[in-house]
Amino acid sequence: MTTIIESYTQYHQSYGVTEDTYMAQEEDWDRDLLLDPAWEKQQRKTFTAWCNSHLRKAGTQIENIEDDFRNGLKLMLLLEVISGERLPKPDKGKMRFHKIANVNKALDFIASKGVKLVSIGAEEIVDGNLKMTLGMIWTIILRFAIQDISVEETSAKEGLLLWCQRKTAPYRNVNVQNFHISWKDGLALCALIHRHRPDLIDYSKLRKDDPIGNLNTAFEVAEKYLDIPKMLDAEDIVNSPKPDEKAIMTYVSCFYHAFAGAEQAETAANRICKVLAVNQENEKMMEEYEKLASELLEWIRRTIPWLENRTSEKTMNAMQKKLEDFRDYRRVHKPPRVQEKCQLEINFNTLQTKLRLSNRPAFMPSEGKMVSDIANAWKGLEQVEKGYEEWLLTEIRRLERLEHLAEKFKQKASLHESWTRGKEELLILKDYESASLTEIRAMMRKHEAFESDLAAHQDRVEQIAAIAQELNELDYHDAASVNNRCQAICDQWDNLGTLTQKRRDSLERVEKLLETIDQLYLEFAKRAAPFNNWMDGATEDLQDMFIVHSIEEIQSLITAHEQFKVTIPEADKEKNAILGIQAEIQKIAHTYSIKLSGINPYTSLTHLDISTKWDTVKRLVPHRDQTLQEELARQQANERLRRQFAAQANIIGPWIQTKMEEIGHISVDISGSLEDQMNHLKQNEQNIINYKSNIDKLEGDHQLIQEALIFDNKHTSYTMEHIRVGWEQLLTTIARTINEVENQILTRDAKGITQEQMNEFRASFNHFDRKRNGMMEPDDFRACLISMGYDLGEVEFARIMALVDPNNAGVVTFQAFIDFMTRETTETDTAEQVMASFKILASDKNYITADELRHELPADQAEYCISRMTKYVGADGVPGALDYVSFSFALYGESDL
Repeated sequence: MTTIIESYTQYHQSYGVTEDTYMAQEEDWDRDLLLDPAWEKQQRKTFTAWCNSHLRKAGTQIENIEDDFRNGLKLMLLLEVISGERLPKPDKGKMRFHKIANVNKALDFIASKGVKLVSIGAEEIVDGNLKMTLGMIWTIILRFAIQDISVEETSAKEGLLLWCQRKTAPYRNVNVQNFHISWKDGLALCALIHRHRPDLIDYSKLRKDDPIGNLNTAFEVAEKYLDIPKMLDAEDIVNSPKPDEKAIMTYVSCFYHAFAGAEQAETAANRICKVLAVNQENEKMMEEYEKLASELLEWIRRTIPWLENRTSEKTMNAMQKKLEDFRDYRRVHKPPRVQEKCQLEINFNTLQTKLRLSNRPAFMPSEGKMVSDIANAWKGLEQVEKGYEEWLLTEIRRLERLEHLAEKFKQKASLHESWTRGKEELLILKDYESASLTEIRAMMRKHEAFESDLAAHQDRVEQIAAIAQELNELDYHDAASVNNRCQAICDQWDNLGTLTQKRRDSLERVEKLLETIDQLYLEFAKRAAPFNNWMDGATEDLQDMFIVHSIEEIQSLITAHEQFKVTIPEADKEKNAILGIQAEIQKIAHTYSIKLSGINPYTSLTHLDISTKWDTVKRLVPHRDQTLQEELARQQANERLRRQFAAQANIIGPWIQTKMEEIGHISVDISGSLEDQMNHLKQNEQNIINYKSNIDKLEGDHQLIQEALIFDNKHTSYTMEHIRVGWEQLLTTIARTINEVENQILTRDAKGITQEQMNEFRASFNHFDRKRNGMMEPDDFRACLISMGYDLGEVEFARIMALVDPNNAGVVTFQAFIDFMTRETTETDTAEQVMASFKILASDKNYITADELRHELPADQAEYCISRMTKYVGADGVPGALDYVSFSFALYGESDL
């Protein structure tokens, strides 16, 4: 007995328990009660049940503890089961020395675990010494069931006692202070079960005055639901003044191991839940990126064909409608897509940062949906968009020119047709056959006047043909009718020439027979005809339509008109002279009583015709003045619009450039913290947002300019397209820079980087960023690493470049530089840790079942694992077994699911 107590004393001293406290108490109990038959009975039953709870795993058990261990075989088997290790091969003989050899192998194994067996020899065990056998079993229980219990830096017996106290503290009528009388009423055991499995016991119905009922309830529930065999008798505990402490400790330790495994599983489940939650969130962001990228690319795909359509309309109104649709696209439809594109880049950068921080592989979008793919598609859209706007404006100018030419063609054609109307009929008349000589002469002179008039109209016919040709060259939509009318005029003109020549020949043949001519009529005809042509030309010029695009052009027309007005006095004198001839004719006729025929035989013109056309010219002059002045006022208004637009554009353009430079300076500034940079960027972002009204006002001025059909502006080098592109770049730059600083803050906080370290990283990066564009080239990055003490070979540098430049862009960004500097010094979850957690949930099996996942994990995350785990193919698998090893590595991109 003393030797067993010494063994116990040495064990507890090894775990920091002093002899003056716990062991003094222990020795008193052993001396007074160890020989107590009641205690011996309790120990025999408890230790037997404890041994059988392990031996049944090997398919055997013991009946009599002092006899069944005598040959050492089951003792060695027990040690192999509880330690998980192989012992030396036992001796197969049945002689006493064989048994002693086997027991010694077991005792040597116990001693190899740091346990000193004082006065316990193989002979006593082989001889069936009950006390020595119980002492040995208690030593085994202490070493393999109690020693490893640890709660808040206490271990073994004190750790187990503290665990019981913590778990039963909230329960009424329970006060665990030891491992004997504190357990007599059974409430402490029921409280332990209820604390971990409240579904097994209704603690509120237990009574303190029913200890046997409480104990039996605990024993039955533990055996049925917790796989803890019954090791004690309720009557023995209740009837004993002080139950055996070793028996109680042995039984209670079974509860600790049963429930500690559940707590370990809960911790493992929590770790898996955390990892899966990160993975689920990342997958959601990936899906959102894919969806947003697909929608944006689809919009670009639908928009480009519309912008590439160069089908011209036939009228100005239709083309103006196309221009208005394009303005709606620029003002209404495109800005939200610009924001989506910017947000897409931000989401992509944020996702990559989160993946790096959680030790996940970088996100590779579907083929054709990379940020670079979207940028290329956007670039293509903007190129087509620019070409479409230029085409629209060119087409509007062409249609404007076409409408002007068409109207001018109609006017000149109408004048010509009006002039030629009836001329063919006159030329084919044979009135000269019965005319007098005077009449013949008159006919001759009249015909000469007609030829002169015909020659004068040659220029108009050429103008009509030239206008028709230009209309064809500009692809006028009604060119067919223009060509038909022009051809009719030309054919008629050729016919007039032929008929004129034929009539001249006829008149010349009879001219020699006719001598008399009225000189005054001839003089009138000669002077009236050119003057009439001059008035026709003046009338045509005064009614001529014009199109100008500048003050200089309208000033040129005004100057030409003023020069024309200078000739009016001379023309007035000519008019008076012609009318004077007619007056002279009337005077002669009146003087000599000559009866006039009422018409001039040499011309169809009369003095009334001259007077009427002159009055028309005089009336058209002031009208022309008014038209030119109105056009001058319109051009002056256009000039004001040009200057107004230029004044704003010359301010906004440099402002945008200045803001871009300020953002660039802030992003590389190391004088303050990242939060200071973020505050400065947010202030700049707000200033930019507040500045949007200036852009909108400039858009309004630009719309007025386009509505006024103003196509150039010499007062500024900025176009609205320049301002739009600069503004969109500014919005994208500020958003991207804010996102970069946010990612730097996220990296700094996640990796535990100080502000001084961040500044040192920034200073090193800036020093080797030779181009000052926020990126280092590979040679600069190598020089930076060497300056920081890295010993780089080609293979090592290639490995580092693969980390910081996974897309082979040929540059290293500041974010990638920070990630590299912090990646290898920060602890993160690994595939091995997740795999170890799954192994705990699977009770050390190489596979896990769907039921185990649903029991240990939340429903959504359990189904997530089940749907992604592959079937386990090992020989030890069961139907429905799942491979958690490949799944764990796949979470970190180290294998394929």
